[in-house]
Amino acid sequence: MSVINETQRPTINNNSNNYHKASTINPADFNKKKCTWGCHNITKHCKINHVTILKPYFAYTDIPYMWLINKLKSTGDYGLANIIFLVVLIPFIVIYFIIRSLDIQREINKINNK
Repeated sequence: MSVINETQRPTINNNSNNYHKASTINPADFNKKKCTWGCHNITKHCKINHVTILKPYFAYTDIPYMWLINKLKSTGDYGLANIIFLVVLIPFIVIYFIIRSLDIQREINKINNK
């Protein structure tokens, strides 16, 4: 995801955005046409201005979404917890289960071919 984001950086006209003293692709202010760090900080702004497909399902999606956000914040270092959990741990678990399911399917195929 980071590689894809960074490949888009040269296509953005204004690369002088900063957020928490770090250079960012998106600005920190609010924009009704696209998501920015403002959406990250104030979810309600994003939901009102940018979310289209999930609008009828907020009653269902907000529960796990807010639960996860609150759990990440409760660690004391939201940013680090976000990276460890959502960027590293979850993708590795998904990859593990994909590989495991392929191994199981290979075993099933071996048994069926006998």
